[in-house]
Amino acid sequence: MDIGNRLKELRVLKGLTQEELADRSELSKGFISQLERNLTSPSIATLMDILQCLGTSIGEFFTEEPEEQIVFGTQDYFEKVDPEYNNEIKWIIPNAQKNTMEPILLTLKAGGSTYPDTPHEGEEFGYILKGSVSIHLGKKTYHAKKGESFYYTADKKHYLSSKNGAMLIWVSSPPSF
Repeated sequence: MDIGNRLKELRVLKGLTQEELADRSELSKGFISQLERNLTSPSIATLMDILQCLGTSIGEFFTEEPEEQIVFGTQDYFEKVDPEYNNEIKWIIPNAQKNTMEPILLTLKAGGSTYPDTPHEGEEFGYILKGSVSIHLGKKTYHAKKGESFYYTADKKHYLSSKNGAMLIWVSSPPSF
């Protein structure tokens, strides 16, 4: 663990200058600067004093949170091909079904569709990357083409279809796949 960098992060997060932290912890600004640059190491007692001024405990300070993945590439996708509905679904965010929304990359082949979904709580959004789709909501049908988007609440029976094929980003909240 980079103690100096972690101390600096906490200090900046609290909106303190090095001088303000030095005053509160009864240390010199130069000592705080050296700590943050890892040029010196604090005693346990000094570290505990500094952490108290920063509003944290030694246990919290040394507990490292796992690095969260923010950017996902094709190697992270999970893919399902459904020959019955002539479509391909790629979950573009791993384990998204645990989140409050679930984005997928949906490819409808010519004549393909999604399975008819029964009404449920939630919302669905799509952005057409290629081709065009028909959005079937209850007894009404809407059309969207490349560059257009759609949004609806999922409280009616609904599904998508495409006569000539399409590729789109589809986000449902809560996850429904």
